[in-house]
Amino acid sequence: MKSRFRCIYLNMYKNRGRLKILLIALVIVSLGFGCAELFREREKKAGLPVLRELLEEWMMEPYLPGICRLYEGNRELTEESFFVKGLLSQYPGLLFAWENGREGVTESDYTRLLLPEGSDEDYKGLPEEALEYGDDAMHLEKNLESALLKENESYLSAEQEEGEPEEETEPELEKEQSFIQVEEKSYRYQWEELSSYEALIKAFYAVDSTTVAGEELLQAGALLEKDMRIHGNAEEPQILIYHTHSKEAFADSVPGDENSGILGAGEYLADLLRERYGYNVIHDTGCYDEDRAYAYNNSLPAVEAILKEYPSVEAVIDLHRDEMPEDRRLVTELQGRPTAQFMFFNGLCRTKKGAIEQLENPYLADNLALSFQMQTACNEYYPGIARRIYLKAYRYNMHLCPKSLLIELGAQNNTEEEIHNACDPLAHVLDLVFSGREPERD
Repeated sequence: MKSRFRCIYLNMYKNRGRLKILLIALVIVSLGFGCAELFREREKKAGLPVLRELLEEWMMEPYLPGICRLYEGNRELTEESFFVKGLLSQYPGLLFAWENGREGVTESDYTRLLLPEGSDEDYKGLPEEALEYGDDAMHLEKNLESALLKENESYLSAEQEEGEPEEETEPELEKEQSFIQVEEKSYRYQWEELSSYEALIKAFYAVDSTTVAGEELLQAGALLEKDMRIHGNAEEPQILIYHTHSKEAFADSVPGDENSGILGAGEYLADLLRERYGYNVIHDTGCYDEDRAYAYNNSLPAVEAILKEYPSVEAVIDLHRDEMPEDRRLVTELQGRPTAQFMFFNGLCRTKKGAIEQLENPYLADNLALSFQMQTACNEYYPGIARRIYLKAYRYNMHLCPKSLLIELGAQNNTEEEIHNACDPLAHVLDLVFSGREPERD
């Protein structure tokens, strides 16, 4: 008997390495079953898909980020859609056909559709016909152009009436032109002429080739009737300004200086809204575009956290700088000052094939109303300052707040002076809409 036990002992001693592995495996399996049971209990109590969230966090985000992008914001996935879309993620043509119907799918359709949101403003390397913001977004109708010229002429006439000293003994330094807030409209819309969908699109919008708006979304009366006023007082934060693309700079920006570039423009705009118009403004200077392609995914949780911390915030402004070919400058003359043009941008969460189910926006109608009211006020008070509203297929994090604006302020070849000059009328128009003075109400 002793010799038998001795043999068993010797065999176990020789195979101690395998026994250790077996023991570790048993411990891991036991822990796995225990965690699974714990998660199941938590799911029953909270109704949360805990296992799937952990799977996304531990496995899919680090190793399969492309699939995660497909499900951004979507938590109601079926097993069929999850596995089918995962398998087709490497084949965008087949994925596009599966989601939108198999007829009429072309190379340009799905290639442009699947461009990441964060790369929308990068024109470099794209053919001219693929430029996101082409001549349509630059369009200025003749009647608005005439109003712009009249406004500048009246400004120059007022300057001349002030007169100059008869004799100057010493040369004077050139005075910096200060912004004059316009109280009277330079142009007024005749809304009966814009009752049709086609007329409204022609006058106000540039629609990207990946999407279509539709008459159910764009009706002048409905857009003007939406109440876009800020109702809370300034004792608590009312407006949030942030920058999905915080690294965007201008022609003479100082690298690494937060007082220049789009961050500096955001702070200047925030100061105008605080000091001139009395709003309580948060300016978030977080950097979300270290990897530009995922900038919107990076900024989303940060903005959600700010809105959770400050539930009094009613308006969210994502301030950008556009990207244009070097020979195309977004600048106009306003009150004798070179002023950058800006553009309001809306994501429609839909392509020409229909709604993008993963990109739902319950506030789409509000977003469209706000940009329309802003555009109307710009054209009536400062004609020529605003390019046409650009409509594109994606969402751009505009689903977090009814009063969400994405503004493209100038471009990379504008100067800091031109950008700051543009912030003055922009702040005034924001106040006109947020205070309820525009649009005019009966």
